[in-house]
Amino acid sequence: MSLSSKVYQSVYSALQLLTLWRTQHQKIVFTNGCFDLLHIGHVLYLEESKSLGDILVVGINSDASVRRLKGPNRPIQDENSRSHVLAGLESVDMVIIFDSDNPLELIQTITPDILVKGGDWRMDQIVGGDFVLSHGGQVRSLRFVDGYSTTAMEQKIKRG
Repeated sequence: MSLSSKVYQSVYSALQLLTLWRTQHQKIVFTNGCFDLLHIGHVLYLEESKSLGDILVVGINSDASVRRLKGPNRPIQDENSRSHVLAGLESVDMVIIFDSDNPLELIQTITPDILVKGGDWRMDQIVGGDFVLSHGGQVRSLRFVDGYSTTAMEQKIKRG
């Protein structure tokens, strides 16, 4: 499978494959984020997410969404680069770019079996958690790998 075949510009373009996976009784795990500068914390988190099910779908914020959330100097990498780097990871089965500031609509459309966020998110902060639980799914907050963050990497680069 090529990297491009794992990247979707919208959830609607991905629905046919998501439907196929559902008919095959594949357990779908979903997570999301900006994933601006991929680091070991991201990789470990995505591997752990994948271990919870059969298919890992990652929603990434579009460039416009990242700018609204993180400021005018972000993203550092454009959405095409970010999505293809993620698609290159063995643990990631599908990447969907979304333009809203939160993934609720994407989660409602996908209706994942398991919704995952990093340990820096409290369960009551996880967008879409109530929706997934109401459909019989699970919501998990995975361990956080201390010492790794895109913001810290950005600061280090700026300091030179």
